[in-house]
Amino acid sequence: MLILTRKAGESLHLGDDIKITVLKVQGNQVKLGLDVPKALTVYREEVYLRIKEENLLAVQASDQDLIMATQLWSRKQEK
Repeated sequence: MLILTRKAGESLHLGDDIKITVLKVQGNQVKLGLDVPKALTVYREEVYLRIKEENLLAVQASDQDLIMATQLWSRKQEK
C-alpha cells in the first residue's frame, strides 16, 4: 500500500485521467474530491464488497436451482 500525506487543497494524480483532491479534514473524517472519467465507476468500499458478495452468490447456482429453472422454462414453453 502506498501511503501519502496531503493537506486540504492538495491533490494527487493516478495516471493521466484521475485526480484526487483533499477538500477538507475535520476530526477523523476526510472529504475527497475525485475527477474521474465518466466511464469509470466509483464505489465506496462497503458498497463494492456487497456487490462482489451478491455477484458470487448469483453464480453459485445449486443443482436444485437449475432443476427448478428448467421446470419453469418447460412449463412456459408448453403454454
